[in-house]
Amino acid sequence: MAVARITDVDVIDIRFPTSRELDGSDAMNPDPDYSAAYVILRTDAGDGLEGHAFTFTIGRGNDVQAAAIAALRHHVLGRSAEAVCADPGSVFRALNGDSQLRWLGPEKGVMHMAIGAVVNAVWDLAAKRAGRPVWKLLADAEPEWLADQVDFRYIEDALTREEAVALLRKGKDGAAEREARLLTHGYPAYTTSPGWLGHSDEKLVRLAAQAVADGFTQIKLKVGADLADDIRRLRAARAAVGPGVRIAVDANQRWNVAEAVEWTNALADLDPYWVEEPTSPDDILGHAAVRRGVAPVRVATGEHVQNRIMFKQLLQAEAIDVLQIDATRVGGVNENLAILLLAAKYGVPVCPHAGGVGLCELVRHLSMFDYVALTGTTEDRVIEYVDHLHEHFRDPVTVVNGHYLAPTAPGFSSEMHAASIAAHRYPDGSFWAADAADADLAERRKGTNR
Repeated sequence: MAVARITDVDVIDIRFPTSRELDGSDAMNPDPDYSAAYVILRTDAGDGLEGHAFTFTIGRGNDVQAAAIAALRHHVLGRSAEAVCADPGSVFRALNGDSQLRWLGPEKGVMHMAIGAVVNAVWDLAAKRAGRPVWKLLADAEPEWLADQVDFRYIEDALTREEAVALLRKGKDGAAEREARLLTHGYPAYTTSPGWLGHSDEKLVRLAAQAVADGFTQIKLKVGADLADDIRRLRAARAAVGPGVRIAVDANQRWNVAEAVEWTNALADLDPYWVEEPTSPDDILGHAAVRRGVAPVRVATGEHVQNRIMFKQLLQAEAIDVLQIDATRVGGVNENLAILLLAAKYGVPVCPHAGGVGLCELVRHLSMFDYVALTGTTEDRVIEYVDHLHEHFRDPVTVVNGHYLAPTAPGFSSEMHAASIAAHRYPDGSFWAADAADADLAERRKGTNR
């Protein structure tokens, strides 16, 4: 029998015009156009199954991200589909091991995010071939196999393979009961939808009240542009949701260390639950100083942390109270496994970053695995939720009473509808072509009226 092989690696630049409604706006990113550098792994197996994944960006530069993914094609084409699905870590190691491409990192930035996209596509294909969602594929796996998916290089001073296996073995205790509870009740969520900086106070209050009515027990507000505005907005949000709902604040890296301490303490009377990304995500010691300076307000970070080594140091330096993984920032599922294991060893809760394009769809799998088969708890753990762009995915998230329901479809929930890809492919998809034609017509009319 012929061995089924990966025959194509398609890469597509997909963009959505979210900046026009100020969705996603914050102190550092006032006009994001949520985008995806999208990859499809195709095989000649004849079963119709493909591996889909993407890296999230916010517009300009998505073409650069797509080019980085395309530069990895030669490492994947011709590989046995069965072999890579049996050991996604083999792809992770091969891509990270290209010495010439590694020079562009190493293990960070555009190249590392490209690796994550390809690795996540392998996991999507593997889960589809296994007939299970990724969270269950991980939860059902043997501890030794999962540990072999992790690259322990550079983190063995904080977590050894033996310790990882022990954590995963312990996580098997009661896993069946937790899986049943997950399928019944879902996983806790919080929402950022009320809190974008571009929203008016009226819209903020309306959406905050709606979030509570929808069952959310935590919301998040963007801060960092103007202190007086932040105090006013946080006060309005607190009045809208009452004292029993947590309000996190997110500065999106806006501040220097001293400024972060001063600004956060100025908000402290309004009881912010955590302050997120108070300074540069690369500043380990800065985060530690902020944490000491703003306690009891918690410090959270992670959506821009580049790799497992940076997360290791944040944990070793006791620099964060909340660790925020991102499904597409690091080297895919394999590296996020390493980060989840590090967080479990250090006892720091993981509250993933989501929103964007498809990040909610992906990251729920990682948190659900963590609950079912690693830490066994959802205490002080929530997944971010933002209510837009889900309609473009074949397996979109469902949130009920402030909880993510567990996906049951095979795969990583990363596959977009073909019609959405055709419409939003940049710059020649039907939406963007019509948009360009409208802009050209408006420009010609302007010239006629002069």
